[in-house]
Amino acid sequence: MSFMDSLAAGFALVAQWESFASLAIGVAIGVVAGAIPGMSATMAVALALPFTFSMQPIFGILLLLGVYKGGIFGGSIPAILIRTPGTPASSATVLDGYPLAEKGQAGKALNMALYASCIADLVSNLALILFAGWLASFALNFGPPEFFTLIVFSLTIIAGVSGDSLLKGLMGAILGLLLATVGLDLVYGTDRFVFGSPDLMGGLNFIAVLIGLFALPEIFSFVRRPDEIGGHVRKVGDDHVSLAELRRCLKSILRGGAIGVFLGSIPGIGAAPSAFLSYSEARRNSPNRENFGKGELEGVAAAEAGNNGVAGATLIPLLALGVPGDVITAIIIGAFMVHGLQPGPMMFANNTSIIYALFIGLVMSSFLLFVIGAAAIRGFRYIADIPRSLLFPGVLVLCVYGVYAVNNSVFDVAVMFVMGVVGYVMLLFRVPPAPFVIAFILGPLLENNFRQSLLMSQGSADIFLRGPITWLFWAFTALALGLILKGIVTQARERRKKPPLTVKHPVQ
Repeated sequence: MSFMDSLAAGFALVAQWESFASLAIGVAIGVVAGAIPGMSATMAVALALPFTFSMQPIFGILLLLGVYKGGIFGGSIPAILIRTPGTPASSATVLDGYPLAEKGQAGKALNMALYASCIADLVSNLALILFAGWLASFALNFGPPEFFTLIVFSLTIIAGVSGDSLLKGLMGAILGLLLATVGLDLVYGTDRFVFGSPDLMGGLNFIAVLIGLFALPEIFSFVRRPDEIGGHVRKVGDDHVSLAELRRCLKSILRGGAIGVFLGSIPGIGAAPSAFLSYSEARRNSPNRENFGKGELEGVAAAEAGNNGVAGATLIPLLALGVPGDVITAIIIGAFMVHGLQPGPMMFANNTSIIYALFIGLVMSSFLLFVIGAAAIRGFRYIADIPRSLLFPGVLVLCVYGVYAVNNSVFDVAVMFVMGVVGYVMLLFRVPPAPFVIAFILGPLLENNFRQSLLMSQGSADIFLRGPITWLFWAFTALALGLILKGIVTQARERRKKPPLTVKHPVQ
């Protein structure tokens, strides 16, 4: 089939009301599921998968892709309104989204999150359509040494999200790296820090750690001092994002979308590291960098662009190579298999009409996400009218249910409460949680790729300098560290220039 014939066949498949309905229903399910703490986009796609078995292939796959897209955005809603990331990818959105809600600008933050998500999602979809083959072949060049240098560079994000104290940020990161080692050693199979408990063999559940670290400290604070903030959740307030604000954030949105495309095309990275890297780069390049972490609209835009930019790009290795880009696409590949479709190079030769139908559907999903996301924001904004005395018990029930539903494990619920206590102590001592989360996510990837690289080279460290990709990431890491040191020196000089505070004693 020629290009025009394939494109026409793809349009014919999508131009059916069932295709549009499947995509719209999928996006709506994803947004709602993402907005429920603990119900990640992965869980939503897994739960929707059995319903696609009796559907036509294009309808079922579009339904799952819609759930995926909606779930990634939906997590930003509770992240902004109640400081509870609906999905792991929304962890970075909390950093500026919730402070904006505290200022009475939750509506503005929600709408900026929606605009950034839709723009970055469209960028990611267009990258999939235009560069699938090239990006997939580039991703094939990544082995353990390249992954290791990429993760070392990603860890420099910690300095950008440590707030006013780099030392406290490093303390949180060290704690995150330490807890990431709990469980079985994937190289030798020995157990570490499990203390004889079979429940710890698989490590600490990430959803339990995430919800415990972000959601429970807010509940503990309210229980301890219920009258300190007032009886109701802060109002959504002004929800208008001006054209000037959108234009100011557009550069960070496009950069975040590009970061998401790059990291999403590499199997195994995921949306959370992309969101934090996008946030860190936005903070480093923004003239308002001092406002980040205190309620900066550009921070919300960058975080949401980073995680949504991954959504389309993870399909690049799936469609071009038959290799799932993350856990969600590993589930989606099951839908392809059930319908007798084998993702990979031969699919572009044998099923071009379905490929083009998916491309068209993905572009449509960006616009459907905008419409359905806007409706969801209007619906969820009424959460501000619920008294905290009623809302927080409901949030706690959802947290317990969401954590339990991941593995049907009471132990995970206990981990959530323990991490809630840890998060509350961190809140009291003003230790930022973001470095902890970044280190906890990247720690296992850092260790495993480091050890696999040394096994490949029989213990020689030269393997970490084996090609242009490793050299590139070492250069990026050196540049980032240089900028961090420069910032530390500048802050120290500014502190020296400030005159000492003098206390005027009253005249006796």
